[in-house]
Amino acid sequence: MNNAVPFEWIAAVRFLREGRLQTAFIILGITIGVAVIVFMSALLSGLQVNFLDRVLTSSAQIQLLPLDQVARPLFASDDVIEDATVQRPTQRIVSINQWQKVRDRVAQMPGVLNAAPTMLGSALVTRGDASRAVRVSGVEPESYFPIIRIPDFLTEGKATLANDEIILGTDLATNLGASLGDTVNVRAASGNSVILRITGLFDLGNKAANESVSYVALRTAQSLLGQAGAVTTIEVKIADVYAAERLAQQIAAANPVKAESWIATNAQFFTAIRAQQSSNTLIRAFVGLSVAFGIAAVLVVSVIQRSKDIGILRAMGTTRGQILRIFLIQGGLLGLAGAIIGCLVGAGGLIWYHSLIRQADGSELFPLLLERQMFIVTLGLATITGLLSATAPALRAAKLDPVDAIRG
Repeated sequence: MNNAVPFEWIAAVRFLREGRLQTAFIILGITIGVAVIVFMSALLSGLQVNFLDRVLTSSAQIQLLPLDQVARPLFASDDVIEDATVQRPTQRIVSINQWQKVRDRVAQMPGVLNAAPTMLGSALVTRGDASRAVRVSGVEPESYFPIIRIPDFLTEGKATLANDEIILGTDLATNLGASLGDTVNVRAASGNSVILRITGLFDLGNKAANESVSYVALRTAQSLLGQAGAVTTIEVKIADVYAAERLAQQIAAANPVKAESWIATNAQFFTAIRAQQSSNTLIRAFVGLSVAFGIAAVLVVSVIQRSKDIGILRAMGTTRGQILRIFLIQGGLLGLAGAIIGCLVGAGGLIWYHSLIRQADGSELFPLLLERQMFIVTLGLATITGLLSATAPALRAAKLDPVDAIRG
Protein backbone atom coordinates (compact mmCIF):
# COMPACT_ATOMS: atom_id res chain seq x y z
CA MET A 1 0.00 0.00 0.00
CA ASN A 2 2.75 2.42 0.99
CA ASN A 3 4.59 1.76 -2.24
CA ALA A 4 1.64 3.29 -4.10
CA VAL A 5 1.92 6.53 -2.13
CA PRO A 6 4.62 8.93 -3.39
CA PHE A 7 7.51 9.54 -1.01
CA GLU A 8 6.87 13.28 -0.94
CA TRP A 9 3.35 12.79 0.45
CA ILE A 10 4.56 10.38 3.15
CA ALA A 11 7.28 12.79 4.27
CA ALA A 12 4.97 15.84 4.17
CA VAL A 13 2.28 14.17 6.29
CA ARG A 14 4.89 12.87 8.75
CA PHE A 15 6.40 16.35 9.18
CA LEU A 16 2.92 17.76 9.83
CA ARG A 17 2.10 15.04 12.36
CA GLU A 18 5.38 15.44 14.23
CA GLY A 19 4.82 19.20 14.55
CA ARG A 20 1.24 18.80 15.81
CA LEU A 21 1.15 22.04 17.80
CA GLN A 22 2.45 24.14 14.89
CA THR A 23 0.08 22.38 12.50
CA ALA A 24 -2.90 22.95 14.80
CA PHE A 25 -2.13 26.67 15.19
CA ILE A 26 -1.73 27.32 11.47
CA ILE A 27 -4.91 25.37 10.65
CA LEU A 28 -6.71 27.40 13.33
CA GLY A 29 -5.46 30.63 11.74
CA ILE A 30 -6.56 29.53 8.27
CA THR A 31 -9.92 28.41 9.67
CA ILE A 32 -10.56 31.81 11.22
CA GLY A 33 -9.52 33.61 8.02
CA VAL A 34 -11.65 31.45 5.72
CA ALA A 35 -14.60 31.60 8.14
CA VAL A 36 -14.45 35.40 8.07
CA ILE A 37 -14.31 35.40 4.25
CA VAL A 38 -17.28 33.01 3.92
CA PHE A 39 -19.34 34.78 6.59
CA MET A 40 -18.75 38.29 5.25
CA SER A 41 -19.16 37.30 1.59
CA ALA A 42 -22.47 35.52 2.15
CA LEU A 43 -23.73 38.22 4.53
CA LEU A 44 -22.94 41.10 2.17
CA SER A 45 -24.39 39.17 -0.79
CA GLY A 46 -27.61 38.60 1.14
CA LEU A 47 -27.85 42.24 2.20
CA GLN A 48 -27.15 43.36 -1.37
CA VAL A 49 -29.91 41.12 -2.74
CA ASN A 50 -32.27 42.48 -0.08
CA PHE A 51 -31.40 46.09 -0.97
CA LEU A 52 -31.88 45.45 -4.69
CA ASP A 53 -35.18 43.71 -4.05
CA ARG A 54 -36.43 46.72 -2.10
CA VAL A 55 -35.33 49.18 -4.78
CA LEU A 56 -36.80 47.14 -7.64
CA THR A 57 -40.03 46.23 -5.81
CA SER A 58 -42.09 49.01 -7.36
CA SER A 59 -39.98 49.94 -10.38
CA ALA A 60 -38.69 48.11 -13.44
CA GLN A 61 -35.02 47.52 -14.15
CA ILE A 62 -35.37 49.48 -17.40
CA GLN A 63 -38.22 51.83 -18.25
CA LEU A 64 -38.88 52.96 -21.83
CA LEU A 65 -40.45 56.40 -22.21
CA PRO A 66 -41.53 58.60 -25.12
CA LEU A 67 -38.91 60.99 -26.43
CA ASP A 68 -39.03 64.49 -24.95
CA GLN A 69 -40.99 67.01 -26.92
CA VAL A 70 -38.77 69.80 -28.19
CA ALA A 71 -40.04 73.32 -28.95
CA ARG A 72 -38.41 74.97 -31.96
CA PRO A 73 -38.57 78.60 -33.14
CA LEU A 74 -40.88 79.41 -36.01
CA PHE A 75 -38.92 80.38 -39.13
CA ALA A 76 -40.17 82.58 -41.94
CA SER A 77 -38.55 82.58 -45.37
CA ASP A 78 -34.82 83.12 -45.80
CA ASP A 79 -34.07 81.68 -42.32
CA VAL A 80 -35.66 84.68 -40.62
CA ILE A 81 -37.09 83.82 -37.22
CA GLU A 82 -40.80 84.64 -37.18
CA ASP A 83 -41.25 84.02 -33.44
CA ALA A 84 -38.09 84.01 -31.30
CA THR A 85 -39.93 83.16 -28.07
CA VAL A 86 -39.55 79.43 -27.45
CA GLN A 87 -41.47 77.91 -24.56
CA ARG A 88 -41.43 74.39 -23.22
CA PRO A 89 -44.45 72.42 -24.49
CA THR A 90 -47.32 72.06 -22.03
CA GLN A 91 -47.23 68.85 -20.01
CA ARG A 92 -49.60 66.25 -21.37
CA ILE A 93 -49.80 62.51 -21.71
CA VAL A 94 -47.55 61.41 -24.56
CA SER A 95 -47.63 57.85 -25.85
CA ILE A 96 -44.82 55.77 -27.32
CA ASN A 97 -44.96 55.77 -31.09
CA GLN A 98 -45.57 52.26 -32.51
CA TRP A 99 -45.14 50.77 -29.06
CA GLN A 100 -46.04 47.23 -30.18
CA LYS A 101 -43.05 47.10 -32.52
CA VAL A 102 -40.77 48.59 -29.87
CA ARG A 103 -41.96 46.07 -27.27
CA ASP A 104 -41.49 43.07 -29.58
CA ARG A 105 -38.05 44.26 -30.70
CA VAL A 106 -36.86 44.84 -27.15
CA ALA A 107 -38.27 41.51 -25.91
CA GLN A 108 -36.11 39.67 -28.47
CA MET A 109 -32.87 41.33 -27.33
CA PRO A 110 -30.31 39.08 -25.58
CA GLY A 111 -30.54 39.46 -21.81
CA VAL A 112 -34.14 40.73 -21.80
CA LEU A 113 -36.61 38.49 -19.96
CA ASN A 114 -39.85 40.41 -20.32
CA ALA A 115 -41.31 43.68 -21.63
CA ALA A 116 -44.69 44.97 -20.46
CA PRO A 117 -46.65 47.97 -21.80
CA THR A 118 -48.22 50.30 -19.22
CA MET A 119 -50.41 53.39 -19.26
CA LEU A 120 -49.58 55.91 -16.54
CA GLY A 121 -51.56 58.97 -15.56
CA SER A 122 -52.96 60.96 -12.66
CA ALA A 123 -56.51 60.72 -11.36
CA LEU A 124 -58.68 61.47 -8.37
CA VAL A 125 -60.09 58.51 -6.44
CA THR A 126 -63.25 59.26 -4.51
CA ARG A 127 -65.31 57.27 -2.04
CA GLY A 128 -68.04 59.15 -0.27
CA ASP A 129 -66.61 62.40 1.09
CA ALA A 130 -62.98 61.14 0.92
CA SER A 131 -60.82 61.72 -2.13
CA ARG A 132 -57.15 61.23 -2.93
CA ALA A 133 -54.93 62.03 -5.90
CA VAL A 134 -53.30 58.86 -7.20
CA ARG A 135 -51.12 57.57 -9.99
CA VAL A 136 -53.14 55.20 -12.14
CA SER A 137 -51.10 52.39 -13.68
CA GLY A 138 -52.86 50.52 -16.46
CA VAL A 139 -51.20 47.12 -16.90
CA GLU A 140 -51.58 43.68 -18.42
CA PRO A 141 -51.23 41.36 -15.39
CA GLU A 142 -49.74 38.45 -17.36
CA SER A 143 -46.79 40.54 -18.57
CA TYR A 144 -46.50 43.19 -15.85
CA PHE A 145 -46.71 41.18 -12.63
CA PRO A 146 -43.64 39.03 -13.45
CA ILE A 147 -41.70 42.34 -13.51
CA ILE A 148 -43.34 44.16 -10.59
CA ARG A 149 -44.38 41.34 -8.28
CA ILE A 150 -47.57 42.88 -6.90
CA PRO A 151 -49.10 39.43 -6.10
CA ASP A 152 -46.23 38.81 -3.64
CA PHE A 153 -47.14 41.97 -1.70
CA LEU A 154 -50.90 41.52 -1.47
CA THR A 155 -52.27 41.69 2.06
CA GLU A 156 -55.85 41.01 1.01
CA GLY A 157 -57.66 39.84 -2.10
CA LYS A 158 -56.18 38.60 -5.34
CA ALA A 159 -54.23 40.08 -8.24
CA THR A 160 -56.95 40.10 -10.89
CA LEU A 161 -57.69 43.09 -13.09
CA ALA A 162 -60.87 42.91 -15.09
CA ASN A 163 -62.10 46.09 -16.78
CA ASP A 164 -64.09 47.09 -13.67
CA GLU A 165 -61.47 46.21 -11.04
CA ILE A 166 -58.72 48.10 -9.22
CA ILE A 167 -55.88 47.22 -6.82
CA LEU A 168 -54.95 49.82 -4.18
CA GLY A 169 -52.18 50.33 -1.65
CA THR A 170 -53.14 49.63 1.96
CA ASP A 171 -52.55 53.22 3.11
CA LEU A 172 -54.60 54.62 0.22
CA ALA A 173 -57.49 52.33 1.11
CA THR A 174 -57.26 53.41 4.75
CA ASN A 175 -57.32 57.08 3.77
CA LEU A 176 -60.42 56.48 1.65
CA GLY A 177 -62.08 54.37 4.34
CA ALA A 178 -62.35 51.58 1.77
CA SER A 179 -61.92 47.85 2.13
CA LEU A 180 -61.83 44.81 -0.11
CA GLY A 181 -64.91 44.57 -2.31
CA ASP A 182 -65.88 48.25 -2.02
CA THR A 183 -66.26 50.45 -5.09
CA VAL A 184 -64.50 53.75 -5.76
CA ASN A 185 -64.99 56.46 -8.34
CA VAL A 186 -61.87 57.27 -10.40
CA ARG A 187 -61.91 60.56 -12.32
CA ALA A 188 -59.17 61.77 -14.69
CA ALA A 189 -58.28 65.39 -15.48
CA SER A 190 -59.97 65.00 -18.85
CA GLY A 191 -63.31 64.56 -17.09
CA ASN A 192 -63.63 60.84 -17.82
CA SER A 193 -64.63 58.75 -14.83
CA VAL A 194 -65.22 55.11 -14.04
CA ILE A 195 -66.50 53.16 -11.05
CA LEU A 196 -64.18 50.31 -10.07
CA ARG A 197 -64.34 47.53 -7.48
CA ILE A 198 -61.38 46.91 -5.14
CA THR A 199 -60.12 43.35 -5.66
CA GLY A 200 -56.77 43.58 -3.87
CA LEU A 201 -54.75 45.57 -1.34
CA PHE A 202 -50.95 45.60 -1.44
CA ASP A 203 -48.15 46.74 0.86
CA LEU A 204 -44.85 47.53 -0.90
CA GLY A 205 -43.13 48.50 2.35
CA ASN A 206 -43.08 52.10 1.14
CA LYS A 207 -45.66 54.45 2.63
CA ALA A 208 -45.45 56.93 -0.25
CA ALA A 209 -46.16 54.19 -2.80
CA ASN A 210 -48.91 52.65 -0.66
CA GLU A 211 -50.67 56.04 -0.49
CA SER A 212 -50.45 57.03 -4.14
CA VAL A 213 -50.30 53.99 -6.44
CA SER A 214 -53.18 52.07 -7.95
CA TYR A 215 -53.40 49.39 -10.65
CA VAL A 216 -56.14 48.91 -13.21
CA ALA A 217 -56.45 47.01 -16.48
CA LEU A 218 -54.57 48.53 -19.41
CA ARG A 219 -57.75 49.13 -21.44
CA THR A 220 -59.43 50.74 -18.44
CA ALA A 221 -56.54 53.21 -18.05
CA GLN A 222 -56.48 53.97 -21.78
CA SER A 223 -60.20 54.75 -21.77
CA LEU A 224 -60.02 56.75 -18.54
CA LEU A 225 -57.10 58.89 -19.70
CA GLY A 226 -58.46 59.36 -23.21
CA GLN A 227 -55.60 57.49 -24.91
CA ALA A 228 -57.22 54.56 -26.67
CA GLY A 229 -54.67 51.99 -27.81
CA ALA A 230 -51.71 53.99 -26.47
CA VAL A 231 -49.13 53.32 -23.75
CA THR A 232 -46.85 55.77 -21.97
CA THR A 233 -44.14 53.37 -20.79
CA ILE A 234 -42.75 49.91 -21.42
CA GLU A 235 -41.36 48.18 -18.35
CA VAL A 236 -38.42 45.84 -19.03
CA LYS A 237 -37.02 43.02 -16.90
CA ILE A 238 -33.50 41.72 -17.62
CA ALA A 239 -31.40 38.77 -16.50
CA ASP A 240 -28.42 40.75 -15.16
CA VAL A 241 -29.55 43.79 -13.16
CA TYR A 242 -26.03 45.25 -13.28
CA ALA A 243 -26.16 45.33 -17.09
CA ALA A 244 -29.21 47.60 -17.02
CA GLU A 245 -27.42 50.79 -18.04
CA ARG A 246 -25.61 49.14 -20.96
CA LEU A 247 -28.83 47.55 -22.25
CA ALA A 248 -30.72 50.82 -21.78
CA GLN A 249 -28.22 52.61 -24.00
CA GLN A 250 -28.51 49.88 -26.65
CA ILE A 251 -32.32 50.09 -26.59
CA ALA A 252 -32.32 53.89 -26.85
CA ALA A 253 -29.88 53.77 -29.78
CA ALA A 254 -32.01 51.30 -31.75
CA ASN A 255 -35.53 52.57 -30.96
CA PRO A 256 -37.36 55.93 -30.91
CA VAL A 257 -37.67 55.92 -27.11
CA LYS A 258 -35.87 57.22 -24.05
CA ALA A 259 -34.54 54.35 -21.89
CA GLU A 260 -33.91 54.85 -18.17
CA SER A 261 -32.23 52.13 -16.14
CA TRP A 262 -32.61 51.64 -12.39
CA ILE A 263 -28.88 52.38 -12.11
CA ALA A 264 -29.34 55.88 -13.54
CA THR A 265 -32.46 56.64 -11.51
CA ASN A 266 -30.88 55.32 -8.29
CA ALA A 267 -27.32 56.56 -8.79
CA GLN A 268 -26.54 57.09 -5.11
CA PHE A 269 -27.83 53.66 -4.16
CA PHE A 270 -25.82 52.02 -6.95
CA THR A 271 -22.68 53.84 -5.76
CA ALA A 272 -23.29 52.48 -2.27
CA ILE A 273 -23.53 48.93 -3.66
CA ARG A 274 -20.27 49.34 -5.55
CA ALA A 275 -18.59 50.65 -2.39
CA GLN A 276 -19.89 47.64 -0.49
CA GLN A 277 -18.49 45.26 -3.11
CA SER A 278 -15.10 47.02 -3.00
CA SER A 279 -14.95 46.79 0.79
CA ASN A 280 -15.83 43.09 0.61
CA THR A 281 -13.00 42.52 -1.87
CA LEU A 282 -10.53 44.38 0.36
CA ILE A 283 -11.57 42.31 3.38
CA ARG A 284 -10.96 39.10 1.43
CA ALA A 285 -7.59 40.33 0.19
CA PHE A 286 -6.27 41.36 3.62
CA VAL A 287 -7.54 38.20 5.32
CA GLY A 288 -5.99 36.06 2.56
CA LEU A 289 -2.70 37.96 2.88
CA SER A 290 -2.57 37.37 6.65
CA VAL A 291 -3.28 33.67 6.12
CA ALA A 292 -0.50 33.45 3.52
CA PHE A 293 2.06 35.07 5.83
CA GLY A 294 1.01 32.75 8.63
CA ILE A 295 1.58 29.64 6.53
CA ALA A 296 4.90 30.94 5.25
CA ALA A 297 6.13 31.80 8.77
CA VAL A 298 5.30 28.36 10.13
CA LEU A 299 6.95 26.56 7.23
CA VAL A 300 10.09 28.72 7.47
CA VAL A 301 10.38 27.70 11.13
CA SER A 302 9.78 24.09 10.10
CA VAL A 303 12.63 24.27 7.56
CA ILE A 304 15.01 25.63 10.19
CA GLN A 305 13.98 23.00 12.74
CA ARG A 306 14.28 20.18 10.24
CA SER A 307 17.54 21.18 8.63
CA LYS A 308 19.30 18.01 9.84
CA ASP A 309 16.40 15.81 8.66
CA ILE A 310 16.56 17.51 5.27
CA GLY A 311 20.32 17.02 5.15
CA ILE A 312 19.96 13.32 5.94
CA LEU A 313 17.30 12.92 3.26
CA ARG A 314 19.52 14.67 0.74
CA ALA A 315 22.48 12.45 1.74
CA MET A 316 20.29 9.37 1.21
CA GLY A 317 19.60 10.41 -2.38
CA THR A 318 16.47 12.56 -2.10
CA THR A 319 16.52 15.08 -4.92
CA ARG A 320 16.04 18.82 -4.58
CA GLY A 321 12.79 18.49 -6.48
CA GLN A 322 11.43 15.99 -3.95
CA ILE A 323 12.39 18.26 -1.03
CA LEU A 324 10.69 21.15 -2.81
CA ARG A 325 7.51 19.13 -3.31
CA ILE A 326 7.45 17.98 0.33
CA PHE A 327 7.06 21.54 1.61
CA LEU A 328 4.71 22.56 -1.19
CA ILE A 329 2.46 19.63 -0.29
CA GLN A 330 2.54 20.73 3.35
CA GLY A 331 1.39 24.22 2.37
CA GLY A 332 -1.37 22.88 0.15
CA LEU A 333 -2.63 20.44 2.82
CA LEU A 334 -2.63 23.17 5.47
CA GLY A 335 -4.58 25.50 3.20
CA LEU A 336 -7.11 22.83 2.20
CA ALA A 337 -7.68 21.55 5.75
CA GLY A 338 -8.11 25.05 7.15
CA ALA A 339 -10.42 26.00 4.28
CA ILE A 340 -12.71 23.00 4.79
CA ILE A 341 -13.09 23.69 8.50
CA GLY A 342 -13.36 27.44 7.87
CA CYS A 343 -16.17 26.98 5.34
CA LEU A 344 -18.12 24.88 7.84
CA VAL A 345 -17.55 27.39 10.65
CA GLY A 346 -18.41 30.39 8.44
CA ALA A 347 -21.58 28.78 7.08
CA GLY A 348 -22.66 27.67 10.56
CA GLY A 349 -22.05 31.14 11.97
CA LEU A 350 -24.08 32.76 9.21
CA ILE A 351 -26.99 30.34 9.68
CA TRP A 352 -27.02 31.13 13.41
CA TYR A 353 -26.81 34.89 12.79
CA HIS A 354 -29.57 34.70 10.17
CA SER A 355 -31.91 32.98 12.63
CA LEU A 356 -31.04 35.47 15.38
CA ILE A 357 -31.36 38.81 13.55
CA ARG A 358 -34.89 39.68 12.45
CA GLN A 359 -36.84 42.72 11.35
CA ALA A 360 -39.46 44.35 13.55
CA ASP A 361 -42.25 42.32 11.92
CA GLY A 362 -40.36 39.05 12.47
CA SER A 363 -39.34 38.54 8.84
CA GLU A 364 -35.76 37.84 7.82
CA LEU A 365 -33.40 40.80 7.58
CA PHE A 366 -31.62 39.35 4.56
CA PRO A 367 -31.92 36.17 2.45
CA LEU A 368 -29.60 33.31 3.38
CA LEU A 369 -27.31 32.79 0.38
CA LEU A 370 -24.86 29.89 0.65
CA GLU A 371 -23.89 29.26 -2.95
CA ARG A 372 -21.89 26.20 -3.94
CA GLN A 373 -19.66 28.30 -6.18
CA MET A 374 -18.57 30.45 -3.23
CA PHE A 375 -17.35 27.38 -1.31
CA ILE A 376 -15.59 25.90 -4.34
CA VAL A 377 -13.78 29.17 -5.06
CA THR A 378 -12.85 29.60 -1.39
CA LEU A 379 -11.43 26.08 -1.13
CA GLY A 380 -9.46 26.54 -4.34
CA LEU A 381 -8.06 29.94 -3.37
CA ALA A 382 -7.10 28.75 0.13
CA THR A 383 -5.25 25.74 -1.31
CA ILE A 384 -3.47 27.89 -3.90
CA THR A 385 -2.58 30.40 -1.17
CA GLY A 386 -1.07 27.58 0.87
CA LEU A 387 1.01 26.43 -2.10
CA LEU A 388 2.23 29.93 -2.90
CA SER A 389 3.03 30.62 0.76
CA ALA A 390 5.10 27.46 0.90
CA THR A 391 7.14 28.38 -2.16
CA ALA A 392 9.82 30.43 -0.39
CA PRO A 393 10.35 27.94 2.50
CA ALA A 394 10.36 25.07 -0.02
CA LEU A 395 13.02 26.74 -2.15
CA ARG A 396 15.08 27.38 0.97
CA ALA A 397 14.83 23.73 1.98
CA ALA A 398 15.71 22.50 -1.52
CA LYS A 399 18.85 24.67 -1.61
CA LEU A 400 20.25 23.37 1.69
CA ASP A 401 23.64 21.67 1.33
CA PRO A 402 23.47 18.15 2.86
CA VAL A 403 26.82 18.39 4.69
CA ASP A 404 26.11 21.87 6.14
CA ALA A 405 22.60 20.83 7.15
CA ILE A 406 23.82 17.71 9.03
CA ARG A 407 26.59 19.67 10.79
CA GLY A 408 23.86 22.07 11.91
